[in-house]
Amino acid sequence: MANGHVIGSFQLMKSLNRSLILNLIRSKGTISRAEIAKQTKLTPPTVTNIVNELLVEGLVEEGHAGPSNGGRKPIMLRINTANFFVIGIDVGEKKIRFAVTDLNANIIGRQTVRLAEAVTKDQLVQTIMKQIYMLVDESAISFAKILGIGIGMHGIVDHEKGIAVFAPNLNMKNIPLKELLEKEFHIPVKVENDVRAMALGESWFGNGADYEDIVCINVGYGIGAGIIMKNRLFRGQHGVAGEIGHTVIDLNGPACSCGNYGCLQAIAANDGMKAYVIKQMALGRNTIISSLVNGNLEKVSGKVIHQAALAGDALAMEVLENSGRYLGASIANLINVLNPERIIIGGGISRAGAYILDPIIKVVEQRALNAEAKKTSIVQSKLKDKATLIGAVTLVLADLFSINYESPKQVI
Repeated sequence: MANGHVIGSFQLMKSLNRSLILNLIRSKGTISRAEIAKQTKLTPPTVTNIVNELLVEGLVEEGHAGPSNGGRKPIMLRINTANFFVIGIDVGEKKIRFAVTDLNANIIGRQTVRLAEAVTKDQLVQTIMKQIYMLVDESAISFAKILGIGIGMHGIVDHEKGIAVFAPNLNMKNIPLKELLEKEFHIPVKVENDVRAMALGESWFGNGADYEDIVCINVGYGIGAGIIMKNRLFRGQHGVAGEIGHTVIDLNGPACSCGNYGCLQAIAANDGMKAYVIKQMALGRNTIISSLVNGNLEKVSGKVIHQAALAGDALAMEVLENSGRYLGASIANLINVLNPERIIIGGGISRAGAYILDPIIKVVEQRALNAEAKKTSIVQSKLKDKATLIGAVTLVLADLFSINYESPKQVI
């Protein structure tokens, strides 16, 4: 038993050292073995042994010679980003996006599949499996070169077990995605809430890259927030942290899909804006929105409203401003509670740009507590419609490169 404990401790230490070295190479871009030993405080033989393993595995490659300090020029090391791949999946309410990327999250192949109205759990899983096979085949890569599959799933997720606990807009519960996909593909699978995945993606590759404390807010058919504090994803005790779409902003407001009334999501997200437009049209408001959907008001959406706003439609601009004001009030509350460095707005509604960002910023400047909080940076997502997709990929990359998965940007 004691011997087994010693072996286990040795393997753990070796694994930590390996992650330490991999993460340092990734964060520096190129670095020599001597500099790795200096920065990690590991012995040169330990660094050499681990680097040799990484070279054999193909995760690391040797590049150009570095500057000399008097002796022979050192050979620089870098991540072999094009030798391995990651699959990212964004499971939304209406469609599923798929991508295969290299280790820098550059997209090699991409697909989108629309979901049927009453899709079942089995159909959902079979669709995901089928598309993974198609994507890998079309991208002309081998499954042996795929390091992992990351999934961003809307709703409540048990990230440790890889289970979609509750996907409200699909009306599904307890989908064991990790178990089913690992059994099918024999590849590690990571599952996370879509907005948390988005936050991780923005933290690594988007507008959160230079910040430790960020909140990413996704505004589309629903509204949710992904919170990263001190480079750590924050989920809360029961995995529901960040569900700002279900914070009540009007006690006498409309019914929400969660069963409550007056939730932010029911007022400021896609369906809330649609309901407002239809109500105003019934009251006789003049608008081009009806003509844009050929009189079929069921097709009114955030995208259509934005299109009308660009054409100067007063009602469309009013709807977007109202949505921005309500979002601004909720974001001001978030700032007063969490005090992040930056707020990143993503999702379909965020494409309205200044129509929605300007009222958000104005309300925050009015309602945040002090001068510094009032000036909290609020920007659009850099990754845009790829944010959750790249975030899903980042779930795998974070596990590969980080000393601690929960601290994705840890640098020595």
